Parts: sequence; C-alpha cells; structure tokens
Amino acid sequence: MSAADARAPRTYHVRTLGCQMNVHDSERMAGLLEDAGYRRVEDVPAAAARATEAGDGGADVVIINTCSVRENAATRLFGNLGQLAAVKRERPGMQIAVAGCLAQQMGEGIVERAPWVDVVFGTHNLDVLPALLERARHNAAAAVEIEESLKVFPSTLPTRRESAYAAWVSIAVGCNNTCTFCIVPSLRGKQRDRRPGEILAEIEAVAAQGVSEVTLLGQNVNSYGVGFGDRGAFARLLRASGAVEGIERVRFTSPHPAAFTQDVIDAMAETPEVMPSLHMPLQSGSDKVLRAMRRSYRSERFLRILDDVRAAMPEAAITTDIIVGFPGETEEDFQATLDVVERSRFASAFTFEYSPRPGTPAADLEQVPVEVVKDRYRRLDELVRRITHEENVRQEGRVVEVLVAEGEGRRDGVTARISGRSQDNRLVHAALPAGLAADDYAQGAPRPGDMVTVRVTHGAPHNLIADSALCGRALSEAERAASEARSAGDRIWYDDGPALFEVRRTRAGDAWERRQAEACATPEADTAPVSLGLPTLRVGAPAAR
Repeated sequence: MSAADARAPRTYHVRTLGCQMNVHDSERMAGLLEDAGYRRVEDVPAAAARATEAGDGGADVVIINTCSVRENAATRLFGNLGQLAAVKRERPGMQIAVAGCLAQQMGEGIVERAPWVDVVFGTHNLDVLPALLERARHNAAAAVEIEESLKVFPSTLPTRRESAYAAWVSIAVGCNNTCTFCIVPSLRGKQRDRRPGEILAEIEAVAAQGVSEVTLLGQNVNSYGVGFGDRGAFARLLRASGAVEGIERVRFTSPHPAAFTQDVIDAMAETPEVMPSLHMPLQSGSDKVLRAMRRSYRSERFLRILDDVRAAMPEAAITTDIIVGFPGETEEDFQATLDVVERSRFASAFTFEYSPRPGTPAADLEQVPVEVVKDRYRRLDELVRRITHEENVRQEGRVVEVLVAEGEGRRDGVTARISGRSQDNRLVHAALPAGLAADDYAQGAPRPGDMVTVRVTHGAPHNLIADSALCGRALSEAERAASEARSAGDRIWYDDGPALFEVRRTRAGDAWERRQAEACATPEADTAPVSLGLPTLRVGAPAAR
C-alpha cells in the first residue's frame, strides 16, 4: 500500500433493502461512519471508479441493510454476499457488514454461511457499527453483536441524510400489534415513542438546514402517544409539525386502520402543510381473513375511514398494502378483497403474494397452493393497474404543485421532463419550456427542492404527465403527427389549455445547490468530513420514556 493510500480516508457504501424505516436507519449508519472519519464512496472519485457489478460501489466498507419481510430475503442476501466475496479477495482491507432485520434474526448464522463477512449487527444497536468495524480489523475476525432490546434510541444518532430537501423523522420504533403474518415485532421490539419535544426539535433542525418536506415514520404512527398516556398525541404532532417554520409538506407512514381516529383526519384537513395523501394498509378485504391475520378491524370499518377522509379532503390520494393467498383464503375471501379494492379506488397499491416467515403463527397454518396464489395475484394486479390508470386519467386538467426531486424518473431527449411529487404524492413528470435545459439553473430551470406549478395533461398508467409548458399554441399537422408517432413515454401530451410552468425557488432548492457545491469541493487529505447530523440532538441522549 502506498503512503498516499495509507493517508486516504476509508470509504463506505450502504445498500438498503426493505422499508422506509430501513432507509432511515441507513442514513444513521452513514452519519455514524462520517462522524468516525469515513467518506461516502460517491464523494471519492478514485474509489468510486473501481466499482463492480457486485454492487460494492468501489468502497472499502460495504454495509447491506437487510429486510426479512419476504420469504426470499435470505436467498437474496447470500447471493449478494457471494458476489461481494470475489470483490473482497481482490481489494485489500475491504470489509463487509450486514445489518437490519435479517441480521437481527440470523445473527451468527450469517457468518457461518458467509465466513467472509466481517460485521453483523441488528436493529437495536446501530450505534456500534464503527466500533465493530474497528474490532473486526484489529482481531482479523468477524465481530457479531445482536442486542435483544433497544440500547440507544436511533433518533439520537448522527444522520447523513440522502436528501437535502426531504427528511424522514422517526416518531416511534417497534410495534405492539400481533399480526400473524408479520415478523417485525419480534425483530424491532415493542413500540417505544419519542417525546413530542424531541421530534419537533429534530424537525426544526432539518428545517434550519433547508428541508421543506418531512415524513413522520413509525410501524404504527397513529398509536403514537400510547406509551406516555396521550391518545391524541399524533393529531397534535401533525399540527405542530406543520407549524414549524420552513416546513411546507408533512407526510406520515404507516397508520393502522384499527387506531385511525377522527382527530387525525381533522388535523390533516385543517393543517395546510399536512399533505392530502394517506397510505392505509388493507391486507385483505375478507373479514374472515382479517380475523385470522389478527387485524383488529373489518372491511366495513376500513371503508368508512376512507369515506371520512374523502369527505374532509376530496382530493386525497389513498394507497394501500394487500396480501394475496394468506393461509385459509378461499375464492370467496379473495373476491371480497377484489370488491373492497374496486370500491376503495386506490391511487396505487403494493400487492404481495403471502410468504410464510418462520417464527410467525401463520407459518404453521395450511398454505394455499402456489398456483392458486399466483393466479389470484395476477387478477388483483390487473384490477389495481386498471383502477390506478383510471384515477390518473381523472387528474387530467388539474393544476398541481410539484416538489422537484432527484432520481424520480427518466428524462427523454424531446421533452427533457423533470420529475417530482404533487401534493397528494402522485409521481409527476413535467416538460420544461422549449429551449430550457434541465440543468440550466441560472436561466430558470427548477432545482431539486424547488416547486413547480403545472397542469396535468395526461394520466399515464403509473404516473401523471404535465406537459403544460408546451401548450398554448396552435400545432401544425406535422408537429402533431410527429408527437403521436412516438411511444407514450416520449410523446408530448398537449391539451387545449394555456401554457403553464411556474417555478418557485425555495430554501430547499438552495440547500440542494449548497450540497452540490460541497460535494464538488475537495477536502484536505487529513480532514474528516463535516457531519450532516442534527445539531440539537446529542449522541447518547436519553430515549423517550
């Protein structure tokens, strides 16, 4: 190793599998590593240049943050680890770490099957990552540490947020429900709530850094407050979050239908910053199956919530989760699910084939034949796709404000569309005015984090297209024919309305621009990176009681 290599900072790359909780946990791992002097591999071009197809990013330390919700989680993990083993043999000093729910579940079993793994740690002790990496290097042996209960509340840890304009904010960890299909409570533990003051301090801190959108996270957000005896705490938290200076959008995920109350609907409707979008997991439309799942609501209750939400917020977009083929599900039960989906008119739905998870009560029940499950999944998927498309078509002509984002969609050469989310969280691809390049910020192109007002000109199967910037003029027959000859994704979708493309530059866009400038700057070789954590939160601060 050369002297220059010895002085170079070690780099890291985090690969995240699973839910938003895992995404936020990965941000904390990144924050811990940056506090310890590591650098994100994307910020070190010489390291990033050695990236391989194994997904290592070119880094010295690769962390896989795992999920165990699906049956093939272990197969996927060990497939990834097998690919990384070959890279590690060719890269002196490389370390591989496994974190998350599957690590919590398997522990030492991961090293037994993949002895080239250096570090394994679980969901309850994210804070030990830097120490375990150093221990593994010093001892030249795997370091495995799995705690059975939470030792340090994750939200007190430093955080390297992926976005400069949107932030996840955890309000609780764990879950008190006992759904028979779910492994999460045994891996994340019982629900523990943060105090409202701590949450609002974090929101104020990210707002001061330029963030304009926050998403409140929890396994069951609307049970927030039960731990400290305040059942109305979540509705008040929504209102208070919206009142934080600089915050323009507040979202949350995921609520549980059994605990969803009118005060939350009122808070959503009466707080302009709380967006009219709701992810409400259905899981099944059959009351018999819901009982077997230990979901403490029935289809009538679920539909009544949707009616109440839409009465208060007619523009609300509601999404859901649905499991097909739960043990004991009959054709009649499945038809009940189809009926509820048809009536619910979801903006989109995450649909899953049931897969048994060892250690859950449902895993021991008689399973529905695989071919039956697959056929039902196909039929449900067709219904969901049809309804999603119909609901998107209904948005045509609607004027929306889009928070411009990075990585939300492709840009084609004709329209140079930018992408982002509307108030109701639908994905919108918006055409730029003729002659304006997407990266020409000096000439008025919106930056990620800025807001753009456009009109929806086409409801596509999975998103909205807003080409209103190109409307407002008569088209020649040749222009119209040329557009219609292109594929749906490349076509310009004109309508009869006037041209509309209004950019509102925001503090969030300024924050994104600052981060870009910082990423392009070259720090001195011996200088540790500046943490992007939360200045008002202290590592080791007491957890919520």
